[in-house]
Amino acid sequence: MLHKLLPVFLVLFLAGVCTAGTLTLSTDGKTDYAVVLPDAATPVETTAAKELQEHLKQITGAGFAVVKESQADNAKPQILLGNTKKTKELLPELDAAKLPYDGIIRKTAGKNLILTGHPQRGTLYAVYTLLEDEIGVRWWTSTESFIPKKATLTIADQDVKYNPKLIYREAYYKDAINGVFATHIKNNGALLDISPDYGNHHRFQYFVHSFFPILPPGKYFKDHPEWYSEINGQRKHEHAQLCLSNEEMTKEFTKNAVESLKKNPDAGFISVSQNDWHGYCTCKECAKIAEEEGGQSGPLLRFVNKVAEGIEQAFPNRDIWVETLAYQYARKPPKITKPRKNVIIRLCTIECSFVQPLDGPQNKALCDDMEGWAKIAHSLFVWDYTVNFSAYMLPHPNHRVLPANVRFFVNHNTIGLFEQGDSWTTTGDFVRLKTWVLSQLMWNPSQDEKKLTDEFITGYYGADAAPFVKEYWQVLLDRVEKSGVYLGCYQHKTSHWLDAETLVKAAAALTNAMNAAKDETLKKRLWRDMMPVDLAIMQRYHELKRKGLLPENSPFFPNNPLDRVNDWEKRTLEFKTVSYNEGDSGDNLKRIIENYRSLNQPSAPAPDLCKNLPKDSWFEVQSGEFGLTKVGEWTFSVDDAKASNGKAVKMPGSHFEWAASFNFDTSLLDLKPLEKKDGAVPAYRLYAAVRCEAKAADGPAMTLGVYDYKDKKGVGQKTLLVKDINGTDYHWIDMGSIPLKPEQNFWFAPPKRPSEVDAVYIDRAVVVREQ
Repeated sequence: MLHKLLPVFLVLFLAGVCTAGTLTLSTDGKTDYAVVLPDAATPVETTAAKELQEHLKQITGAGFAVVKESQADNAKPQILLGNTKKTKELLPELDAAKLPYDGIIRKTAGKNLILTGHPQRGTLYAVYTLLEDEIGVRWWTSTESFIPKKATLTIADQDVKYNPKLIYREAYYKDAINGVFATHIKNNGALLDISPDYGNHHRFQYFVHSFFPILPPGKYFKDHPEWYSEINGQRKHEHAQLCLSNEEMTKEFTKNAVESLKKNPDAGFISVSQNDWHGYCTCKECAKIAEEEGGQSGPLLRFVNKVAEGIEQAFPNRDIWVETLAYQYARKPPKITKPRKNVIIRLCTIECSFVQPLDGPQNKALCDDMEGWAKIAHSLFVWDYTVNFSAYMLPHPNHRVLPANVRFFVNHNTIGLFEQGDSWTTTGDFVRLKTWVLSQLMWNPSQDEKKLTDEFITGYYGADAAPFVKEYWQVLLDRVEKSGVYLGCYQHKTSHWLDAETLVKAAAALTNAMNAAKDETLKKRLWRDMMPVDLAIMQRYHELKRKGLLPENSPFFPNNPLDRVNDWEKRTLEFKTVSYNEGDSGDNLKRIIENYRSLNQPSAPAPDLCKNLPKDSWFEVQSGEFGLTKVGEWTFSVDDAKASNGKAVKMPGSHFEWAASFNFDTSLLDLKPLEKKDGAVPAYRLYAAVRCEAKAADGPAMTLGVYDYKDKKGVGQKTLLVKDINGTDYHWIDMGSIPLKPEQNFWFAPPKRPSEVDAVYIDRAVVVREQ
């Protein structure tokens, strides 16, 4: 049964398939064609007819009647949809039920046009590919499309027989969850809202990490502790797994899995996979299997194979994939055991860098493991990460490697691809471009991603703006590649790969694009999609200001930095942005906006200690630039009339955490020494303006210091006394001469004396290069 789902490329001729003839579907807005459905049309076939009729009306102005086959006029040309009798007569060798999953047929038969495919949704995809490949329709988003106008519509004779290698395709971005749009771009994943009349979506029984949902410890552990992990000689279920060598556990687990599938008759997949932590079983038998197999994937796969065999026996007439994870401690393939034919191995790219493709040196470990699994497994499934979970709306230039990765997956037996994108936000980093290009490639990985990207940029932003948008992408992609950074899917900032000058250049390119756009619709799209680069500028405002990259009256940047923050906030409201990062229900976004409002304050007057120093020998760090931990609990950004720009960081005296800190960046390298000495190690003098509010007369008030995260050691530290900094006025603290480096940070901590010190405050810091 499962072989029916396994995709094999057949014959593929896309646009312009046959030069021997053409079909004229309409002339001057009129047509002789009817759209013909089987008398007992399925919901999907009915939807396909409606979609074709509506789109052809918009394209040609002609009314294409939709009729049942028994009512059709056979003397007139017909567009035959789905499993009609006439299609069987014209193509007697065709059995749609035996087509590979999601396979399509587009075939000319005289003046008739046949559009059919696999019963699940193949006929619908045949209609969509005709509209796209032959006529030029484009569905850019769920609400934005391009429909060409052709009163006289002529297409080439059709001879297309195609099925995708990926039977499961999911670009998990917020807009693509929309069921109609997901179907337009030929996504069919389990988390998409696709209704039955649009072919439905794949259904999982459990999605991942299913050990305990299927065999809950609350129900079984008391009576059967031996079914759970033995760790350090004790049976445990807290942050543990199952004892995979236990035969009785396997029988009960299989029984539960089968029962759950009976309750979900539409499920085509069931996840039998480890919990999302370590804690594997180390009992004698499990350890013996692991040693034989060369790792923990051995006990796991032997267990999964047994469960999969039981599921296959329970459902002999139902195709069900049993999916498991090659993940964390069980990622390397076993030496002996191979997956059964109904077992699918899912790998995850969560540890990968997205500067290089999967077969690049940065990703060698996962590449080797995937190649190993591909040699022994019939089918793989990949959970790929196309998003920056820490900050959806920062630039995250992974676009160049994603297409290469899709092809790598497909070439290594992958039949299911879950591309996890920005599913929580509408304003992530060019999410519409990534959704569209990835979806096109999942359907047909042989397409040229550069052409697809250019097509989207030109079609969506307009021909006048397109060169500048392309420049933006070129600048960022070239820069991240040159940096050699390990670009994972958790990035809080851009400074480790994006230098200030390139950031300004990229922002200028998008501003030029918006200025070049011809109408307000295109300008609005660009105004929204500039949010990531504008966020990066807000995040690094003082650095850019220090380097003279934000000149007065610049066409790219407002003179008042608060104007940029307010404008950015306005866009979050207009475009209904809720989440700043994964799991954010809105609180983080509000906090980020307030933080950047504090950060992007106008510059304060130079401190007295710097008034007689050359401007290029020092810089200041305002309180808004400090990284704050547990905002609202350990740290607060507050108004303070005595602070240099009216803002300060406040930390209550109830803890002693390094909750406020500043990471030194490459601005250090730009400073000119006050005294130049050949061969001297660069030395800097570090100052901080601080105060406290205390009931005590003396004792510790706060601690501050410099820590080197690369060398993992402290570089300098001071404990300040209440008597020296108590009151409403700020006091300059001299940290002395320190050999600062960009990989260090300047941290501040209160004293944990809640009954004696109410709070400590930080106004700003100053760095002076001495030599």
